[in-house]
Amino acid sequence: QVQLVESGGGLVQPGGSLRLSCAASGFTFSRYAMNWYRQPLGKERELVAAITDTGGSTAYADSVKGRFTISRDNAKNTVDLQMNSLKPEDTAVYYCKTILGMGPFWGQGTQVTVSS
Repeated sequence: QVQLVESGGGLVQPGGSLRLSCAASGFTFSRYAMNWYRQPLGKERELVAAITDTGGSTAYADSVKGRFTISRDNAKNTVDLQMNSLKPEDTAVYYCKTILGMGPFWGQGTQVTVSS
């Protein structure tokens, strides 16, 4: 079955960095675009970054442009989110997502907390 498993979250000080990873299985990973979303406590889930199936094109929310980088490894079936210059407002649960023929699939999420 389709599985998306995020890892790499944790507690980091403002200005620090974290690298999130999402391991995919159960589908032909290299054929599908992948996305990272986040949901701060009490707020709606928002799109953070997206990458095409080949990795040739990426897109970012304005709030993370220049600080976050999405990348993928189609040989390993993973999509990563490198987060630099983290701010307290980046605190959220981060999810990876893909949309297959049968609909959207989400991972379970990983908590990122930016605090001193």
